[in-house]
Amino acid sequence: MATAASAAASVGWKELLCTSLKKNKSLRNATYVQVATVRPNGRPANRTVVFRGFLWDSERLTFVTDTRSDKVEEVAGNPYCEVAWYFPNSREQYRIQGTLDIIGASCDDSKLAKARVSAWKNMSDAGRTQFAWPQPGLPRPDPEDKSPYDLPPPPADGPVLDAFSLVVLDPYAVDYLSLKGNLRKSFQRGEAADGGAGGLPWSEVDINP
Repeated sequence: MATAASAAASVGWKELLCTSLKKNKSLRNATYVQVATVRPNGRPANRTVVFRGFLWDSERLTFVTDTRSDKVEEVAGNPYCEVAWYFPNSREQYRIQGTLDIIGASCDDSKLAKARVSAWKNMSDAGRTQFAWPQPGLPRPDPEDKSPYDLPPPPADGPVLDAFSLVVLDPYAVDYLSLKGNLRKSFQRGEAADGGAGGLPWSEVDINP
């Protein structure tokens, strides 16, 4: 049993999460997660996004978003977020706290820029097409006019549209709950001097459900 003083040799919550994904792979919505952020006015914002995998071999989670969406402004003002992720088949829940980084067309980090291109290529035709639609959240002049959305898909191997951004979540706390076994674990990661968590060890504690 892990104790408050024990540091996980590996990122134990990631192993649990990968197992949960396998147990629930028959569910199309198993990769749908809720991400909560903070609006500029201090009020909460929440939405459902699709988990796109881990960044390289790290524990950082990835999603995609439209660069023109509200969440980009929210993250710029306050990068802290929390993910809620429930798996119906195995009756497990993950709450993941971390910071978000938006990787857009102007990213000057070559590795992250390549990761953005890779995410674009892995999108379905329908998924890529959405980034060619009009700006999200603006008034729709004619609800009956389908032409702004009836577009040919941008090619996977072509230029990545400026509206496409990769979202990277760098976690620093994970709360795991198994309703089947009344098991709950808390994983915590120390913060660096700059407030980030990259590279620091994790601790694991068993807590009451």
